Amino acid sequence: MANMPKAVDLLQDLVNIPAPPGQEGELAQIVCDKVRAIGFEPSIDAKGNVVVAVGPVGDPKVVVTAHLDELALMVTAILRDGSLLVTNLGGVQPWKWGETPVEIMANEPIPGILSFGSVHTESRESTIVQGKSRPIEWNQTSVFTGRTPEAIAKMGVRPGTRIAMARSRRAMTKIGEYIGGYFLDDRADLAAWLLLLRRLKEAPPSIPILFAATVCEEVGGHGALYVLQGTRPEFCVALELGPVVPDSPVELSAIPTVWAHDSFAATDSRDLDILANLGQEVQFQVLSRGGSDASCAASNGLCARPVTLGIPMENTHGYEIIHRHGIDRLVDLTVAYLSAIAA
Repeated sequence: MANMPKAVDLLQDLVNIPAPPGQEGELAQIVCDKVRAIGFEPSIDAKGNVVVAVGPVGDPKVVVTAHLDELALMVTAILRDGSLLVTNLGGVQPWKWGETPVEIMANEPIPGILSFGSVHTESRESTIVQGKSRPIEWNQTSVFTGRTPEAIAKMGVRPGTRIAMARSRRAMTKIGEYIGGYFLDDRADLAAWLLLLRRLKEAPPSIPILFAATVCEEVGGHGALYVLQGTRPEFCVALELGPVVPDSPVELSAIPTVWAHDSFAATDSRDLDILANLGQEVQFQVLSRGGSDASCAASNGLCARPVTLGIPMENTHGYEIIHRHGIDRLVDLTVAYLSAIAA
């Protein structure tokens, strides 16, 4: 088995690669390479999910997910000056990104700049003036391309083309015990997913488990639904964020969170009891907003017992912050939980 980078270095490797919903292929190939380096043979299904069978041969009792995709934008129209109108893919807000370089993911990557307009005006047509009285929406923004509409179209840009945060904005920031960066949701959990595979290579489970690095989670959990409609496991364990929010407060630390409830499903009390009695520290959350691969699957009748385990995270869907040991602690908790339900 090849040596895998430490959690933080692995996280930066994963954050570096743009992967909007419906265009995760580059990252999926990199994840496949890392899975092969561990010693498993992955495959990519028709939806684009990376799937890995672990343990004895048989129908999986458990599916463990972390999602590949990230929040992004989509082109809705090309303007006469070559600028692009956009809408969001997933729950990103304009003020979470601000004016920033972006990558237009056409035939070849094209640089662009997400723009809100100049401030030196009192015109009511100005996005800046409008933003003084109400939140700025995506239909008030544009992406500057510096090219003509004809040139842009020839390069493969059209309504539906994805736009990602530029690679130059993807470097993480380390502050003491904490790490900040874009798309730690869900790349931190994808790092945990890979490290969990390494742990199970060293100590194989006694039950069949299917690992799925899923696509299109940010737009409805579509990748997980595609996997689970063919497997219908007893358990789906989603590796996710643990948002630091006022109505379900948790400490921004390395201690993992457990979603007791979210917008789509409630966790079975049996699983809450198991997680509370593993001898590991956990933080329980009842979320007023949110969903995971597991809870979306449960709401569609595709798994019996959804479990969502999270890394505590501040600034979700923006420049996110986690504790530097959060990934490793999530791996420890997941290994312990999988061992308990296999017993």
